[in-house]
Amino acid sequence: MMNIGGLRHRVLVENPTRTPDGDGGFTIAWVSANPSQVWAKIEMASPVVTERRVGNTVTAPISHLVTVRYHSQISTLTRLTFEDTRQFFVRGVHNVNEVDETMMLACEEIV
Repeated sequence: MMNIGGLRHRVLVENPTRTPDGDGGFTIAWVSANPSQVWAKIEMASPVVTERRVGNTVTAPISHLVTVRYHSQISTLTRLTFEDTRQFFVRGVHNVNEVDETMMLACEEIV
């Protein structure tokens, strides 16, 4: 059972969509997921904590671990925005206990 008291950060969930640019290429626009905002717990990640919580492997530079309630539109393509100024790219997704209740996201903060 998730302790929702720790979910004190409101984050915007967005996914990329490609739009043709007319010259054979495309531009990427970010589109809000549904629901577009979720409550989250954002914590700094140490290598030890990251390896323990996200499958005993590190495959990308992870700066933060973000815990949210299950959201079917969150993937490794997702971007999270916190307080309109901080952005996190999701690099790993873990559906805790595979029961669609809690997700732990390994994220990289973009500065």
